[in-house]
Amino acid sequence: MTVSRRNFLGATGAMTLLGAGAVSGRTAFASVPEAPTMTEAVMQPPLVPKTGPDYNPVVTLNGWTLPWRMNGDWKEFHLVAEPVVREFSPGMVGHLWGYNGQSPGPTIEAVEGDKVRIFVTNKLPEHTTIHWHGQLLPSGMDGVGGLTQPHIPVGKTFVYEFQLQKSGTFMYHPHADEMVQMAMGMMGFFVVHPKDPAFRRVDRDFVFLMSSYDIEPGAYVPRVAEMTDFNMWTWNSRVFPGIDPLVVGKGDKVRVRFGNLTMTNHPIHMHGYDFKVSCTDGGWVPEAAAWPEVTIDCAVGQMRAFDFVADNPGDWAIHCHKSHHTMNAMGHELATFIGVDKKEVAKKIKRLVPDYMPMGTAGMADMGEMEMPLPENTLPMMTGFGPFGPIEMGGMFSVVKVREGLAAGDYKDPGWYQHPSGTVSYEWTGQTQQAARQETPAFDRSKTAEVTVVKPGGQSSPKNAHNNR
Repeated sequence: MTVSRRNFLGATGAMTLLGAGAVSGRTAFASVPEAPTMTEAVMQPPLVPKTGPDYNPVVTLNGWTLPWRMNGDWKEFHLVAEPVVREFSPGMVGHLWGYNGQSPGPTIEAVEGDKVRIFVTNKLPEHTTIHWHGQLLPSGMDGVGGLTQPHIPVGKTFVYEFQLQKSGTFMYHPHADEMVQMAMGMMGFFVVHPKDPAFRRVDRDFVFLMSSYDIEPGAYVPRVAEMTDFNMWTWNSRVFPGIDPLVVGKGDKVRVRFGNLTMTNHPIHMHGYDFKVSCTDGGWVPEAAAWPEVTIDCAVGQMRAFDFVADNPGDWAIHCHKSHHTMNAMGHELATFIGVDKKEVAKKIKRLVPDYMPMGTAGMADMGEMEMPLPENTLPMMTGFGPFGPIEMGGMFSVVKVREGLAAGDYKDPGWYQHPSGTVSYEWTGQTQQAARQETPAFDRSKTAEVTVVKPGGQSSPKNAHNNR
């Protein structure tokens, strides 16, 4: 598949093309390929191969696939590492670092056995490299600055050349000033399709990378030194309700691939289906060994993929099952007011702040229902509305929309599911019975033991935990 300037720009008006600077290292090439850039956080159509081996291309949530050109028997790509502005969801942007205009960078797609040549131009304010996570390649192409290659200086272009040894699900990210550069959003997906077009083929193939950020309300740049308390848990640097839905036709065989470059694990759960875990970054799981799940954990630095047949129409949630990962702009030192009567104190506060609204005394659901004024450049903690009211989600949450009659290649949002009559939960208005409740057991201090704990390096406590002497 050769992508010219004309036919590439004709595919989507959201992309533009950049020229590149001089190539450092090898000088045998007359020119480097043009570097497409994307300015919109909208899922782009899959890049269908026009020549060479057949494969079903992936679709990147809120992203796109990087075009390439043929130079002899080499497939040539061009990545530009640069500062970018990424919209997390309407109403908030982050000033990140990424590739070709976005964070994460464009997905690279190729075929097992391909010889790939990837030009990397550095437009960051510091040096960088790229590591091809999970790929089998020569040591000098592995992208670890100082160990396997010189760092790519500011303004220079380096070349990576290797042959793709196996198909599967991979990613790319820096191995230079890694804490800063990955915390700023530098990452991308790398999918290698099987040489045999029939091998584990699916009808729809979705990809996303998980990343996390700490961006204070009113700020734009992530706190790169944060290690635990993140307030933006993202798929492809997007949060709900800004994450694209996964639109599939009834009867389609579907694959969902994801990778984790956050600081913690993520149990990804999909409603309405069980699925088979089909691939890891180590390779394909043999079909006889693929195990059934409804939730699959993805640890830091791992890739996972699962397959299912979309035989159950509806709008099905897909999300990380850590509850604080489906929230936006979380405050980590909020007091709990459940059960507290705020009526009197609210009257006093309103004398000073007339718009004050007491919240949290019966849980946090009222935060999903109210449209409250927010500081600049931030998002509600819980947001999004569906056909039945507030969805009360954020962060790592999207919807798998299974519909009858979708044409192949149709990824347009079909709107909310129209439930058949009699298939929606409803309020009971008939006769009710008083539910029996077991009495709460009385506390008997005479039957309660006290223990002493000695914490490592600390003093003993007579009231809690375990005596380790």
